Amino acid sequence: MKSLQGKTALVTGAARRIGRSLALALAKAGADVVITYRDSEADAVATVAELKALGVRAAAERCDVRNPEQVEAAVQNAVAAMGGLDLLVNNAGRFETASLDQISVGQWDAMFETNTRGPFLMAKAAHAHLKAAKGRIVNIGSLGGLHPWPTHGHYCTSKAALHMLTQTMSKAFAPEISVNCVAPGMIVNGEVSADYEHFAAKTPMKRNGTPADVAAAVMFFMEGPHFITGQILSVDGGLGL
Repeated sequence: MKSLQGKTALVTGAARRIGRSLALALAKAGADVVITYRDSEADAVATVAELKALGVRAAAERCDVRNPEQVEAAVQNAVAAMGGLDLLVNNAGRFETASLDQISVGQWDAMFETNTRGPFLMAKAAHAHLKAAKGRIVNIGSLGGLHPWPTHGHYCTSKAALHMLTQTMSKAFAPEISVNCVAPGMIVNGEVSADYEHFAAKTPMKRNGTPADVAAAVMFFMEGPHFITGQILSVDGGLGL
C-alpha cells in the first residue's frame, strides 16, 4: 500500500509551479488531492487531469485565500467531495521585489493578506476536520523569512510571520495535528538566466533547487513521524549558511 493511501490532501495555489509538484507528489503516494487556484483555471483543469491519471480522486476549487468566505467554502467542498480531510499544504503565496522605502501600505497589506493571513484562514477553516483525522499541516515559507533581503522587505516579513504562525499553531493544535514549515531558497524549474546562475554559484551545493526538492521536503513531514512538529526546514542547498 502507498504511504498516503486513503488520505485526502488540500493544496492551495497548486494549479502550476511548485504547488503542482506538491500535489503530484501527494497523489503518487496515494492521497486523493483537492487543489485550489485563483485565476489559473486552465492550468488547474490540466493538473487535476494529471492527478487523476495517477489513480487517485482529484478536484479543483477556485479560491482566493484572502477571502474568508471562499476559504470556508473551499474546505467544506473538499470535505464533501472526498469524505474528510487529513493533510493541508498552505502553498499559495505572493512575491514581489521593491525597495523598502518605496513599498506602499497597499503593497504591504497585500503581501500579508496572501502569505500570512491566507494560511491562518485556511488552517482555521480546516482545523476541526484535521483534528478529527489527527492530520498534518505543512506551510510553505521561504529562506527570505529567515534572512533579510533589502529589496523584499514586505515579502521577508510576511514569511517570517508565517514561520512564527507555524510554531504557534504547532503548540495550539497539538497533540492531534502536526504543523511544520518548508522554507525554500532559490527554486527554478528549468529556467535559465544570469541571476539564477549567480545564485547557483553562491550555493554550497552548486545548483539551484527544483520543485521536486521542495516536494520531497513536504513529503518528509507528511509521511514521517507525527511526533515531529513546529519545525522549519530550509530547502536551499546551503545558500542561507
